[in-house]
Amino acid sequence: VAMGRAIVRDPKVFLFDEPLSNLDAKLRVHMRAEIKALHQQLKTTSVYVTHDQVEAMTMADRIVVMHDGYVQQVGHPLELYDRPVNTFVAGFIGSPGMNFLPAKVAKAGKLDAVLADGQKLRLPDGLPLEDSDALTIGLRPEHIRLVDDGALKAEVEVVEPLGLSTQFYVRLANQQVCVFVMGRSNVRPGDIVRLSADPAALHLFDPKDGNRIG
Repeated sequence: VAMGRAIVRDPKVFLFDEPLSNLDAKLRVHMRAEIKALHQQLKTTSVYVTHDQVEAMTMADRIVVMHDGYVQQVGHPLELYDRPVNTFVAGFIGSPGMNFLPAKVAKAGKLDAVLADGQKLRLPDGLPLEDSDALTIGLRPEHIRLVDDGALKAEVEVVEPLGLSTQFYVRLANQQVCVFVMGRSNVRPGDIVRLSADPAALHLFDPKDGNRIG
């Protein structure tokens, strides 16, 4: 009702302060589409405040991510998804959220990241990293592959079958890591699985300030 009253007044700017927060999940999805369709029809600038990153990603032309009153990053939703400037933005954008793993650089011809349990991940070439540098590896659940010859070994803790996809949590390098695969998977809690990740899919951050490396 409040939105309808605002629209008929033909304002220059709409200010939305979490308008969908009190709706149930199904109605929230429906109203997201309604508001986006209205925006495309009316072509009126809209400033929309939300703590729901799905709303931000699906509805925005540009997102401003704020933390403690400071702007962290401004850009198109996929810009923030592909190249978050720090761990806060990386953790906020994406559902399920990005995994973070502490590691150290091992430079022996090629760059590797050594995880807390000694397992290694290949890093992209050409990064300003030296041997024994500390870093935080960011890895999105959908960029982790379940393969027989994967470089990483982990134990499955929780499996969440979603029908179209499967989401499961593994214990890797003493941390719980989320893995997201399309389709149905026959993994079970207690299984030992092999995982791999393309070096190009890794996000690297400085553990001191959380800023992106490279």
